[in-house]
Amino acid sequence: MVLLVIFLIVVPIAELYVIVQVSELIGLLATLALLLAGALLGAILLRLQGRGAWRRFNAALSARRFPGREVADGLMIAIGATLLLIPGFITDLFGLIFLIAPTRAIARRLMRGYLGRRFVVIGVADRTMRGKDRRGGSRPYDFDATSEEVDAEDRQLRR
Repeated sequence: MVLLVIFLIVVPIAELYVIVQVSELIGLLATLALLLAGALLGAILLRLQGRGAWRRFNAALSARRFPGREVADGLMIAIGATLLLIPGFITDLFGLIFLIAPTRAIARRLMRGYLGRRFVVIGVADRTMRGKDRRGGSRPYDFDATSEEVDAEDRQLRR
């Protein structure tokens, strides 16, 4: 609730204040030109960084690796581009932080530290245990969704 108040009330007031202060320093037309340039820069960076993140995501999938970093990068790129499209210098600053790769890595590390304290990973299945029962023997899987109930006494799955 507090974050919603900050985003909907405090940030627009701060943005208007900064825009007025900048326009008093450099003039109204130059301020509007800077705001337009920020939006155009955001669109260009979104295209470039978005393509790179998509390539890294596909490479992680093809390498059979969990694409956690790539998903986080894609999310931050989308948030950064959205912030750059919103008129204002404060949102442009945070948008650039999320769109530029070195600062995005710092933001990802900070998010991982914050989320690591808030969420707990219970366990991850090991690839070596796939298809094995407790005794180390192989057990068949039901890949084509034709499952049926099996007796608790019956050790072998019916085919």
